[in-house]
Amino acid sequence: MKPALSFRDAPKPQSWQEFPHGDYLQQEIENKISKWLPRVFGYHFLKLGDLSGQLNTQACCIKHQICVAPECNRAGVLAEIDELPFMEHSVDACLLSHCLEYYSDPHHILRETQRVLLPGGYIILTGFNPFSLCGMARLLPFSRQKLPWSGRFFTPARVKDWLNLLGFEVINDERFIYSSLARGSRLSRFGPWQSFCQQYLKPMGSVYMLVARKRVSPLTPIKPKWHARPQFSPVVKGVGVQRGNTNPNSH
Repeated sequence: MKPALSFRDAPKPQSWQEFPHGDYLQQEIENKISKWLPRVFGYHFLKLGDLSGQLNTQACCIKHQICVAPECNRAGVLAEIDELPFMEHSVDACLLSHCLEYYSDPHHILRETQRVLLPGGYIILTGFNPFSLCGMARLLPFSRQKLPWSGRFFTPARVKDWLNLLGFEVINDERFIYSSLARGSRLSRFGPWQSFCQQYLKPMGSVYMLVARKRVSPLTPIKPKWHARPQFSPVVKGVGVQRGNTNPNSH
C-alpha cells in the first residue's frame, strides 16, 4: 500500500466543469447527499473546497453554511482546508467533495475536520473509487495529466479506516456512476447499464459517498480513592503495642 503522504499537491479543480461530464457528476452527487442533509442539525456547516462550495445544500436544516477554500469567489473564509482557522468542537457538520485526491496530506485534512467537529457531528465525503471504470481509465496513455485522474484515488475501505482511527462511526457507504467519466463516454446515461451495474457490480461505482458521525466520548466519573485508616506501628524495633485496656494502674 502506497503512503497517503505525498510531496506535491495535484492541480486542484476549481469548478465541476473542469471534469469530463462535470455537470452530470455534480448533479448525481447532489442527489445522493440530499438524502442525508435533512438529518443534519446544528448551527454551523462547513463546505471544504471549491467543489463542495458549489454543491446545492439547501435541503440542510443548518442555515449558516460557510465555504472554506484558499482561492474562491464563493468562499466565505479564505484558508487552506488542511489548516482550518476554527476552534475545536465548534462546527456541526462538514462536507468534503473530492478533496482528498488533490492534497498532499489527505489524512491531515480528516484530522482537522475531526478537530473542529462537535461530538455527534457529521462528515459527508465523496471521492473517486480506484476499483472502477474511472479508476481503470488511469491506465490509459496521458490520462494522469488530466482531471480527474491527475489526483490520487484512495479506496473507500482505506478512507473508512482513517475515519475509524479518528473516532468516527461510518453510517453509510454508497457507490454510484458506473462510467469511466472519459470524454465521449455515454455509458453513464443508459438506464439498463446503470441497473445492471447496481445489481451485479455495485462495489465498482466510479464515485463513492461516505457519511460518518463523530463518536461521543462517554464521561467517566472519577471515583474517590478511600483509604483505610492506617494502624499505629512503632518505629523502634522490639517494641510492641498492647491492644485493649490502656489504663496503667490496672493489672
